[in-house]
Amino acid sequence: MSAVLVVIEHDRGHVPESTFEALTSARAIAGGLGVSVHAAVMGDGGDLAAAAVGEYGADVVHHLTSPNLGDYNPEAWGQALAGAVAAESPAVVLASGTDRGNELMAQLAARADLPFVANCVDVAPDVTSMTRSQWGGALLEDATLEADVKLISMAPHTVEASAAPAAGAVSELAVDIDDSLVRSVITDRVVLSEGITLSTAPVVVSGGRAVGSEEAFAPLEELAAELGGKVGCSRAVTNNGWRPHSDQVGQTGTRIAPQIYIATGISGATQHWVGAMGSKNILAINTDPEANMVTKAGWAVIGDLHEVVPAITEEVKKRRA
Repeated sequence: MSAVLVVIEHDRGHVPESTFEALTSARAIAGGLGVSVHAAVMGDGGDLAAAAVGEYGADVVHHLTSPNLGDYNPEAWGQALAGAVAAESPAVVLASGTDRGNELMAQLAARADLPFVANCVDVAPDVTSMTRSQWGGALLEDATLEADVKLISMAPHTVEASAAPAAGAVSELAVDIDDSLVRSVITDRVVLSEGITLSTAPVVVSGGRAVGSEEAFAPLEELAAELGGKVGCSRAVTNNGWRPHSDQVGQTGTRIAPQIYIATGISGATQHWVGAMGSKNILAINTDPEANMVTKAGWAVIGDLHEVVPAITEEVKKRRA
């Protein structure tokens, strides 16, 4: 097989946006190499996932099967990928640079004795050189890659996922998984949140230290609710105990890519900017016109967030009425 093989990350058949981004990147790489796009899917719900990826450019979907392939297991899934690579000999294997995507690619690299370049943001047409994101995006590193099969992952939000319907023909591929690899077992799942999340919200309204207190986030919650979004915060806020860590936007928190990010009372230190820089549009509300977030934002309101945020909410309500 001469193709770019995309690892399809899914959760019991549900395919995340990051995988569609990976397929979008794979189409560009395959075009440069003059090859087709294939996909590899496995595990519980793999048949459902296989049905979804043809819309994003997969000409062939290899459904990897084995009695030992069930719910997500990095060792078993990594061995299955190694079997698929040995059987199909793709030119490139590509995954999304999520925690799971990078874990699977590391498993594959170790088993196939191949180098792996993670979190790429740009790849040369011949896939011999690339630029990868380091330190959460605070540093960009140029790398070269020499291997019979190139293993790479693309940093999330590098491209916007776009559909490009292809054949999506499903091909069953039996792979050998040793019984000893079935050591990790998922016994239960707990739903931490439902509906949109901070990482998938189209609108994020965040507050920094200047918000002042846990109770003072109420106007931000109201604005986010009016706009169908979620509330985020800076690290200073979580350090003060005003919001949980799950709400933190930043390098050590959640990376976001909303249509608009409304940053209120946030200075925009590098750590926070790394998590927010994927935003399509940024509105900064701050009393300091020289704040880093203000200088990086597309729009800014220089003023007191406690006055500006309620005024925006009232205007939104008025226009909807």
